[in-house]
Amino acid sequence: MIIGERLRHLREQKGFTQGEIENRTGLLRCYISRVENGHTVPAVPTLEKMARALEVPMYRLFYGSQGPAEIPDILKRGTQDRAWGQARLEARLLKKFRKLLSRIGENDRKLLLAMAQKMEFANRNAKNKKQAKSGRKRKG
Repeated sequence: MIIGERLRHLREQKGFTQGEIENRTGLLRCYISRVENGHTVPAVPTLEKMARALEVPMYRLFYGSQGPAEIPDILKRGTQDRAWGQARLEARLLKKFRKLLSRIGENDRKLLLAMAQKMEFANRNAKNKKQAKSGRKRKG
């Protein structure tokens, strides 16, 4: 369901007219009609006004159920599925990097990125060579 249809559904469910929404939000009725008919996509601040006028939490404009959507628990996955930076120590290190990177110039950031890419490439090549070498030993 697109946002305009969702807004119309909620408005009709609450028993409000477009004129009442106009009075509650300060938006023109013709604009409300254009949004409900899918001719205009409202900005987030406009959606906040409409949610307040409809007396619903903002997520209800995007999600039809009564409760908020379930968020998958990524912490229950195995360590292989976890991305680097999710562990507490890694997160602290990333925070330090962010702080330091914000203090240096664009050219220095580009240089650091290029160095990191070269290091990753070298590590990947070394890992591939090691795997190839161990594969030859097993065969022989």
